[in-house]
Amino acid sequence: MRVLRRAAVVALALSAAVGCGDSGGLRGAGATPTAISPARLWPELTPASSPAYDLGEVDTEVVKGVAVPGGDIRAVDPVAVVRAEIAAHPDEYRGDKAPYRDTVRAMAECGERFRSRHRPGCPLLEPYYRDLTGDGRADLTLGFHLLPEKLTGVRVYTVEKRRLVQVMAYDDALSGVELAGRSVIIRSPSEVAGYEYRLQWTWDPDQRAMLLTHDEMRPTGRKRPPSPRPDSTSPTPSRSPSADAP
Repeated sequence: MRVLRRAAVVALALSAAVGCGDSGGLRGAGATPTAISPARLWPELTPASSPAYDLGEVDTEVVKGVAVPGGDIRAVDPVAVVRAEIAAHPDEYRGDKAPYRDTVRAMAECGERFRSRHRPGCPLLEPYYRDLTGDGRADLTLGFHLLPEKLTGVRVYTVEKRRLVQVMAYDDALSGVELAGRSVIIRSPSEVAGYEYRLQWTWDPDQRAMLLTHDEMRPTGRKRPPSPRPDSTSPTPSRSPSADAP
């Protein structure tokens, strides 16, 4: 009788489970892949004591000749900030061989002070103000086109002791720029179809600068359209120099 009662209980439980369906029940997710520990390569190598390349992670500088009225960064003239950079780096902006020589001429179209509705031809983009350093005060993020190259300069400025300090500088061909928390996220096109570069610069309170904390290649979810196949009966056109320009 005890065996029969157990069988009845089991049958009742099974029928209840069938009646309720699988709502809320556990399901197997398949086989769990075997964990593989990291393999250390070349353990006999002597650790390097200094970097091979200077990436400019903590190259900060005080912007000379630009006042910060009342210590308020919103009172700073963005046009004056870009012109101060041009004056501080003549090898990049002055002369026929300077890579960004046309930026100087284009800055004349910005007027004496940049506004949201600035003149056509001004390379300076809309300034953005957000607290990136965590001190409760707004910081300044600037962008401006670097001409004749098809690049955009991204700069971040903060105020220290009533002085304007540049805490980040990066030049690249841009797909987009975002501000998130204490970070500046820059997306740039890649030559690999369907992928782009994503760089994240984050404020570091110890270095008092924006450091490059993430550098990765990510899929965009978009595929480039395939190039049309040339007609076999017509000659294949040659690529012009402009087609190779970024």
